[in-house]
Amino acid sequence: MSESKNIAGMSMKGGRKDNFFFCLIEYYEDSQRWFLRSMLQVKDEEGLEGDDAIRSWIEDYKVNQLVVDFPLTWPACHSCELECPGSKNCPVDEVVSVRDRVTSILEEDTSIRDRHHKEYERSRNLDDEFDMGRDLWDKESHEHLLSRSFKRRLKKGFLPYWNRSVDFWIWKYYYDQYLELFTSSYDSFGNTSLMILSRFSYLRRHFPNNIDLYEGNVNLTLIELLRGKILLNRDIQNMSDIEQGVEARLDIIKKIEAKLNIFIYEHDLELIVKNPRAFDSFILAVTGQRNLLDKVRNLPLWTRPSLTRLLVPKF
Repeated sequence: MSESKNIAGMSMKGGRKDNFFFCLIEYYEDSQRWFLRSMLQVKDEEGLEGDDAIRSWIEDYKVNQLVVDFPLTWPACHSCELECPGSKNCPVDEVVSVRDRVTSILEEDTSIRDRHHKEYERSRNLDDEFDMGRDLWDKESHEHLLSRSFKRRLKKGFLPYWNRSVDFWIWKYYYDQYLELFTSSYDSFGNTSLMILSRFSYLRRHFPNNIDLYEGNVNLTLIELLRGKILLNRDIQNMSDIEQGVEARLDIIKKIEAKLNIFIYEHDLELIVKNPRAFDSFILAVTGQRNLLDKVRNLPLWTRPSLTRLLVPKF
């Protein structure tokens, strides 16, 4: 009998009645290939609520690792019992560490501007111009010259009731690319409703004790697929187009299937292409696959990686 290892992905976005999908991919030693083994829709069935079905699937398929697009840790304010002096004066180590790092980047930017004012302004004007030949990876967000949008984000400050330290790490390395490709920025609890918070809290209590949970982010994985030259800019940009969205998802999946050696059955492919929720769960499973292959970015200790368990893949 061939040995196998598996990883599941499940997108938690949406409301109570939205369709969740549980995506399981598995590696078989004999064939030396990954297979999308199951794409299951989380919905209420006769005698079994959808939320309870998730635990049954985890147990039935002997899943040990699950990647979700949901924070596994809370911002510092959530468990703080100190008399609050305000976010700008917060004494909690995690918050102080990020605040100092933000200040350092902004002070360095100010120093460069003061010492080389004309060159700074010239570079600023060039940076503002649209350049078809400019690569997304010409520089990371924290590298000078800082973009106007990144500076604005840093000046807004780190909100300990909204952000975790890992948010700043994501801004530092991905802010400009995230904004350009998805016209948004990453905030741990920026678009997380109380309803989903409650639902995930319930689900988490009912997961088997031996399940290894990880946090993934679909957009970060897509950005890394772009950096790895598996995808093109237009693949990601076309996803949000009403007319081209389905075709864009198909192109993305086909490229992942070919480059990452994942076999997908036709009926699963059709489901992933037509349903954005299923697509997100598949991308999360791919994120977990990279973790099994030890191809993920190492996050610094100040982001509390052992607790946040955020996976950012490398391709």
